[in-house]
Amino acid sequence: MEPKDSTTNTAYMGFTNSSCPFMPCHPGVEREFNCLFCYCPLSAYECPGPYKVFVDRNGMKRKDCSACILPHNGYKKSWNFIQHWLEKPKVWDGREQDPSRVKEAEAD
Repeated sequence: MEPKDSTTNTAYMGFTNSSCPFMPCHPGVEREFNCLFCYCPLSAYECPGPYKVFVDRNGMKRKDCSACILPHNGYKKSWNFIQHWLEKPKVWDGREQDPSRVKEAEAD
């Protein structure tokens, strides 16, 4: 088996589950819909995705990332996005998203 940084086969970067009963769960995806990050690994970390903050029934602040397409928009693009933000993850501190970070991420 080849290490993923030297292979030309990029199948590990994503897949689309077209039989999922929740499809389309994130409207606005322009490329192949990547289901690999159905549960985003950035939900507990700082990220540039558009999210809203809500308080759950236990009083904990949580992110609502339902408007975010960054981990779903194209296999390679979403893979690279997640890898970049997991290189040096910073735990999310419960603050609302800064709209300028969202615009910055959408421009990439």
